[in-house]
Amino acid sequence: MESIYHALKKYLERGETVAMATIVETKGSTPREVGAKMLIHPLGQHVGTIGGGCGEADVIRAAMDVIQTGEPIHVRVDLTEEVSMQSMGVCGGVMDVYVERWAPNEGAS
Repeated sequence: MESIYHALKKYLERGETVAMATIVETKGSTPREVGAKMLIHPLGQHVGTIGGGCGEADVIRAAMDVIQTGEPIHVRVDLTEEVSMQSMGVCGGVMDVYVERWAPNEGAS
């Protein structure tokens, strides 16, 4: 499995802009810890995980905006909803995820 940092280097060397999502705070039970990272490519591919499920999908969608605008954002992933047949990935906690753009010759924005 390729590390996030090797993938980031490869994308930047190819002239591609990507987004990096990093868990910066957690409360309660969450699937990953503070510092967990996920690299998101504009075609929707990703390296690493911040926990999977609907919360990760929300972060990927937000990352697409960050890649376009260059404006970093915080995404709150709320995993506290009631457990039901329709809910997936309910852990009981909340994660705050910082999403930033990385572009060739730009570094982190």
